Amino acid sequence: MELYKNLSKLNELSEIVVEKANLCRSDNFSAKIKPEYILIEQVVTSIDHENLNKNSENQVQNNEEDLNKNNKKMLEHSSEDHVNKKFKRGENKKNERKQFVKIREARLCPFIAKCIECEYGSNCTYNHDVKAYMENKQKDVSDICYVFEKYGKCPFGISCRFSSKHLEKIDDQNYRNLINQDIYSNDKTVPIYNVLNSDLRTKLWKKKYDFKFSDKIISKVNELVNKNPNTALKYHRFKGTLVNRNDEENKPEEKTKNEPRLGSITDEELIKMRTAEKKVIDWKNKLYLAPLTTVGNLPFRRICKEYGADITCSEMAMCTNLLAGQASEWALIKRHESEDLFGVQLAGAYPNTMTKACQLIKENFKVDFVDINSGCPIDLIFNKGAGCALMTRIDYFQKIIKSLNTLLDVPVTAKIRTGIKEDVFIANELVAEMKTWGVSMITLHGRTRQQRYSKLADWQYINDCAKSCDPVPLFGCGDILSYHDYNQHMQNSNISGCMIARGALYKPWLFTEIKEQRDWDISAWERFEMLKKFTNYGLEHWGSDSQGVETTRRFLLEWLSFLYRYIPIGILEQVPQHINQRPPFYFGRNDLESLMASPKSSDWIKISEMLLGPVPEGFQFTPKHKANAYLKPIFDFLIGISFVLWSKLKTFWNWSEKHLT
Repeated sequence: MELYKNLSKLNELSEIVVEKANLCRSDNFSAKIKPEYILIEQVVTSIDHENLNKNSENQVQNNEEDLNKNNKKMLEHSSEDHVNKKFKRGENKKNERKQFVKIREARLCPFIAKCIECEYGSNCTYNHDVKAYMENKQKDVSDICYVFEKYGKCPFGISCRFSSKHLEKIDDQNYRNLINQDIYSNDKTVPIYNVLNSDLRTKLWKKKYDFKFSDKIISKVNELVNKNPNTALKYHRFKGTLVNRNDEENKPEEKTKNEPRLGSITDEELIKMRTAEKKVIDWKNKLYLAPLTTVGNLPFRRICKEYGADITCSEMAMCTNLLAGQASEWALIKRHESEDLFGVQLAGAYPNTMTKACQLIKENFKVDFVDINSGCPIDLIFNKGAGCALMTRIDYFQKIIKSLNTLLDVPVTAKIRTGIKEDVFIANELVAEMKTWGVSMITLHGRTRQQRYSKLADWQYINDCAKSCDPVPLFGCGDILSYHDYNQHMQNSNISGCMIARGALYKPWLFTEIKEQRDWDISAWERFEMLKKFTNYGLEHWGSDSQGVETTRRFLLEWLSFLYRYIPIGILEQVPQHINQRPPFYFGRNDLESLMASPKSSDWIKISEMLLGPVPEGFQFTPKHKANAYLKPIFDFLIGISFVLWSKLKTFWNWSEKHLT
């Protein structure tokens, strides 16, 4: 409690603190915090590793040189010819490339790590020198291996960073990976589905997967849509609105009398699926965890499921990367057994790639629905014609939905925004057309692409769109951070449910608050236990070796870059907290709560070290996402300047009263 006491002494409810509290009360863009917790300026918490993020470039280079020296012994035992070929091949011969290869060569062979004979023998490119590896292996994080304690066997064996209890030394070159026979079973594996197998990956790499079924559907849908366009809308690029097509363009062509038939049905009837063949999902009043890029990973979704989320969805996956057999992209659609209603979100620009990706998912993986990402505002996605750009490419959007609806035996959903340009809304006209295309559910984010997160979501417009979308269910999304917000939107609108995005990152227990209709003043220790559970799930998912530990650390830090924005209920003067309200500098009710409220990445790293051990030398972290709905930075800057000027003026006034009277 030393930090807490020091902050309390620093903050003795001076006139400046009271003035700052009063200014925050009158400001709609600032969170209302009790004056006794407000700080005049940000205080850097004292941590053991103060200079974690202050390593110079020279220090980083020295660390890399030391790492090369440590790996030199192991490299001598590996295939030198293979390393030389890697260095000489291509035009990229810089040190960064060499360093990457050396680190890869220094990794212990996965077969040797499991204490079994390597299948590749002398052709293996990984390190087989166990003695040299153990001499240079990083210190274990803890004595307790979560995977070993849960399943009775750790698949990472020697390379596990928690191996002291399940690794037995025979000699310098040989170890035994222990098995707890009371827990372990060959049938008991990590309950994760949708894993890409090597055979399928090889087929995708060699382009030998059979997509004839998709090609047939695409050609039929293209023919029918081009012959009989169901939509009379067209996007106007300069106005940013949807306009009616020309009468000639909108006029359907006459059908020929001698229409080709297959048996007793026409080609048009062939591509229509009977309702009974589709899986039916009751979307009403479900709590939907939004597909969140980077932070919406499998361990985080498990946390949200435990707090009460009804629907979960994978991170956005690019269909072109899936078709290329990219393992990192296929890893995004992995599913845990606790996710009982799980969907996959795909991003693509063209019907052929989207349909082929869905054929792969249908024939090889297990999902409950497929969501089309037509709301991503990122330039990289938008410029390729995917994401929000689909809202401007009506014909392609229609063909994608109809093709997927024909191919899949699970519902097809879509996520859109209110529009592209700021204050120019087109979703109302669009959803009225989309419901005729066969979409099962639509999610509407209450902002345009250009707005990003700079303004509050327009829930009145979401309600208008829900009326136009009827009877197809429509979910609203945007700025839900408490059960008060949820009740307000559900009671005063025609939406079928709510999708929760950043609110779940700030406080995953929001799902519990909504279901139990209460404000939960969760303690700092409860939040820390939640983070501990996340790290355990991460080690189970990404691995307990050094690479898995650092991957878990990276995603933990990405989450902490959102989690610190939560303000505890006991500190708020006015409940609930709103997502667009920026908190002033404050300290918590104990040291841990103050640490969790810090906006500094060095403090987030400190929290990660409490869970995953010390970071590597030269480690630095910069958040990938910085999305918020706070007030404009210039206004916040002016408020900060006013506090400084007021304090200086007060000091001068007190000095003048004593010395000039």
